[in-house]
Amino acid sequence: MNNRKDQLVAIDRLLTIMDELREKCPWDKKQTFESLRHLTIEETYELGDAILDRNLEEIKNELGDLLLHIAFYAKLGSEQKAFDIGDIATAISEKLIHRHPHIYGDVKVENEEDVKRNWESIKLKEGKEGVLSGVPNGLPALVKAQRIQDKVAGVGFDWENSKQVFEKVKEEITEFQTEVQNKDYDAIEDEFGDVLFSMINYARFLKINPETALERTNKKFIKRFTYLESQAKKLGKSLKDMTLSEMDEFWIEAKNL
Repeated sequence: MNNRKDQLVAIDRLLTIMDELREKCPWDKKQTFESLRHLTIEETYELGDAILDRNLEEIKNELGDLLLHIAFYAKLGSEQKAFDIGDIATAISEKLIHRHPHIYGDVKVENEEDVKRNWESIKLKEGKEGVLSGVPNGLPALVKAQRIQDKVAGVGFDWENSKQVFEKVKEEITEFQTEVQNKDYDAIEDEFGDVLFSMINYARFLKINPETALERTNKKFIKRFTYLESQAKKLGKSLKDMTLSEMDEFWIEAKNL
């Protein structure tokens, strides 16, 4: 681990390398905010994978990739005389101080929920058009639903307890099943969305991150299915030629690994 002085030296080295790449590398010379955007999103997802895998070495590496992107955007901003890395750090520092009056002011809080409510209240005073105006349109739907619920809860629009939320989940499932029986496919899709939204809300009350939970299940399924494929291959069989009963035997084995 590095002390603060060494950390600052390392950051300065990165900024120097970024200057050199922008000046000398044909690929780096051509990049713009727009061309880097999709790469930044990809790097963020790779960081998310490393976190779910609890691989600290990969988390470090992926954070390095993201830090490079921040340095790159800062360089582009400085070339346009719009902002530099110092402006970025100053802006976020001022924002953090302003939005933490319980640390840097005289506001009293009792718990995490008080902090979140203060945060949303301060953002509205800063000129936000509405509570949900800060939710990016481009977020994946599951993450967007989570952010919507967090934000409205921050201003008091919320259920009183998890039991009420679970009752809402059951109500939405009943409405969904009714539309399935009616075979009204537009209504089925609508009600299915309501089921997902209510489940995400229930996860919030249980303090579960639904995105993380679903991705853990994805990884678990992939691991088990890959085992199923490998065992079928050892037998010289194609999955298409196997019965569900045969495949289920390997699936149960995979679950017990």
